[in-house]
Amino acid sequence: MEDTFPWAFIDKVNELGGGKIVAEPVSIDKVQQGIDYGYHVIIDRISQEVPFYRAYLKNASLMGTAVINNPFWWSADEKFFNNCLTVQLGIPVPKTILLPSKARPKDTTEKSFRNLKAPLDWEYIFNYIGFPAYMKPHSGGGWKSVYKVENPDDLFAKHEETGDLVMMLQEEIIFEDYYRVYCLGQKYVHVMPYEPRNAFHERYVTAPKTTGEEHKKLMKTIHDYTIKLNKALGYDFNTVEFAVRDGVPYAIDFCNPAPDADINSVGQHNFDWIVEHSAKFAIEKAKAHKISQNNTSWGTFIRNAAVPVKAKPAKVALKSAVQAKKTVVKKAPASKAPARGKSTAKPRTTSKK
Repeated sequence: MEDTFPWAFIDKVNELGGGKIVAEPVSIDKVQQGIDYGYHVIIDRISQEVPFYRAYLKNASLMGTAVINNPFWWSADEKFFNNCLTVQLGIPVPKTILLPSKARPKDTTEKSFRNLKAPLDWEYIFNYIGFPAYMKPHSGGGWKSVYKVENPDDLFAKHEETGDLVMMLQEEIIFEDYYRVYCLGQKYVHVMPYEPRNAFHERYVTAPKTTGEEHKKLMKTIHDYTIKLNKALGYDFNTVEFAVRDGVPYAIDFCNPAPDADINSVGQHNFDWIVEHSAKFAIEKAKAHKISQNNTSWGTFIRNAAVPVKAKPAKVALKSAVQAKKTVVKKAPASKAPARGKSTAKPRTTSKK
């Protein structure tokens, strides 16, 4: 819903595209199955809140649109699995335990939970994680339903408030330094000193604690971990957060496929970087577009499990489908980039040939 990044991104693509690559807000007046509505690249900033858009984007990806970020993986992704994958990648993460929901999910009974022992092995869990600890949803974001728990009684009391949310219990990392990192295209990296304990508008107004060779080594490690994580997950537009304890960067949060890019929170310097590099990356994706192929990025975890099938565009003779396509695919003026037009679709931005 933020309204600073999309317009700046559109303007930057149209500036750099020289009239050959054109960006505009996606405009949807109908969604017919198996129809290519003409976009070569779509930057998704809102489908996590609107299931209708997520379904539209999956069809677009099937038809050959490079959707950033992959709507199929984004639908399946969750924080606990990401932590499991990160352990396999050899990247430090906080010790984590998955907790069943306090309330039974809808349309389930006690018989649905015959595989779950009661009580859990709380003695092992508490000894493994320690206190204080953090309890957070295994899937979700935006600092929603995140609790700091001081002891077992505090944990049980706060767990009562979580309803049918599946939660994670995670060790507290007492850090001496903290960073938030933009990653674009699994290659462009921008490391930002960050203080999560400050108010939102003051979180990026901080300086790194390390200096000299120690800082240079830490930045190299954070850069490499960020690339490794995003290649495994397949995300092209993400932020990764690292808490540094005893010189070791721990990956704290790395599932942010619609990351904050609002100038009012990230600040002018970081805003300029993300606008410039996201526009360059979108143009790269538009130029690399291959007709009737899967142009959406897939992580190495998925690619190692299955090879995506090439999409075949449907042959549709319906007049309405042809007209729908014509209303979206527009030729850019040869002389200059088009001026910004009015649209009610501000939350989504796009790039296309």
